[in-house]
Amino acid sequence: MTAPASSRHRWLLRAAAWAAVALFLGLIARFWHPVYGFTSLIQLDAPNDDLKIAAFRELPVFVHRDNGGYDGLYYAQIAHDPTLRDPELPRAMDNLGYRARRILPPAFAWLLGAGQPGWIIHTYPLLNLIAWFTLAILLWKLLAVSDPRGLLAWTGVLFSAGALASVRLALTDLIALTILAAALLAAEQSRQHPATALLAAAALARETALLAFAGLVQHPFFSLRNVVRAFLVTLPLAAWLVYLRWRIGPADAGWANFTFPGSGLVEKWAAATSALFTVPDHSLAFTTWLATLGLTTQAVFFATRWRLDDRWWRIGIAYTILLLFLGTAVWEDFPGAALRVLLPLTLAFNVLVHRTRAPLAWLLIGNLTVFAGLVGLRDVPADPRELAAFSSSGTAGIARTGEGWSGREEHGRHRWSWCSGQGTVTLETWPRQSATVQLDFSLRAVTARTVVLHHDGREIWRAAVGPTRSHHTVTVRSEHGRATLAFSSDTPPQREGPHANARDLSFALYDLRLTLTEP
Repeated sequence: MTAPASSRHRWLLRAAAWAAVALFLGLIARFWHPVYGFTSLIQLDAPNDDLKIAAFRELPVFVHRDNGGYDGLYYAQIAHDPTLRDPELPRAMDNLGYRARRILPPAFAWLLGAGQPGWIIHTYPLLNLIAWFTLAILLWKLLAVSDPRGLLAWTGVLFSAGALASVRLALTDLIALTILAAALLAAEQSRQHPATALLAAAALARETALLAFAGLVQHPFFSLRNVVRAFLVTLPLAAWLVYLRWRIGPADAGWANFTFPGSGLVEKWAAATSALFTVPDHSLAFTTWLATLGLTTQAVFFATRWRLDDRWWRIGIAYTILLLFLGTAVWEDFPGAALRVLLPLTLAFNVLVHRTRAPLAWLLIGNLTVFAGLVGLRDVPADPRELAAFSSSGTAGIARTGEGWSGREEHGRHRWSWCSGQGTVTLETWPRQSATVQLDFSLRAVTARTVVLHHDGREIWRAAVGPTRSHHTVTVRSEHGRATLAFSSDTPPQREGPHANARDLSFALYDLRLTLTEP
């Protein structure tokens, strides 16, 4: 290959890598909200809404009304007091002792947020984004990407179902993997002390990271040096567990996550295959089946090779053994937590397949989990009642429809909701103090009528509205972070149509825009 051709080859690889980064950014940017930030990634759900700690009640956090909660909401709340002295934490957790084992990400969010609740709440969901970009750099070095195979392996880890699920649900798995990758890079550079310290830190993000110690041991395997290193790697986690026992008492050891060897995997295969014919969301079922095939392929790769002298094989076989013992709780659902738990297996697989130049089929089939990862980022949560939001000069606010309105509708840049004749709009602002907000909006009615606006029972505005949209501006004062507005018209509504589900329509509120005029 000539020098210009080689240079062009490297440029194409880097361009493809940057395109992958741009794709990730584009997918994740869809989850950002001007008031909530990335807190929708925390997956706080309605049943846990009443149990959340004070900081989550006083600050704007997105609440999922239709989806169940997930572990990220526990870690995010622990981040507000990593010492676990907050008396609200036990009530807000499903199992504080179990969740608090993975203290490093919450503690890191607390540090980055300078202990300020308003910063911490937005910092925690960003940790996985930081981890993803850091892992991208580390992995490029570990794989020494210089050809399409290396790029495929790099992409296979970063877009794996486990990595993207950790980002989507604000979990600790990707953070642990990134620290683990840094530890192994340090070990390959013969920097043993940093490698030991980094692996110890990874265990504080996810305790199963300790299995990667198999990649740090040196010949002879049974030696005082390896015993001392094992002691140093486990010491921080052991000390933290002692503190947990002292602070909150005994906790669930998590043994329910394990079962007889192989039975969990067999059960997963049966469930994933059955889902192909029974689950209405075909893309979700099919990509879960592909992810199960990919993860199984990774395990088979290590089980059919014996490279005891290779640190990456030792890591891979350690997590292959873990895979065999994982129980139903880890495998169930779409695509399942196992893909996150076994992220080190995915890392070791891609590094070793690339370095040993194994047949390309291994790389292609073993990375089929990426499709499940992309499907996991498919749906962006949204509040169907939200009409407008703003954030300005340290004040944030959201306007939502209440009784009397049909669901929000959208087309292009326009957003509207129809009212049956009397409907409330709630304006909520943070911080919880008085603020003056200007409302700019348009109204359209099915027939000519007068629309009246009341604020806290007092009429503040009225206007004639017809079939053509008309623009209006109203200024209201929210007291203690809340204002309730009532739109109404005395003219009877008209039936939308003859069908049974037809709505009674009076007027529609279009393109509401909020502007802070006085904090």
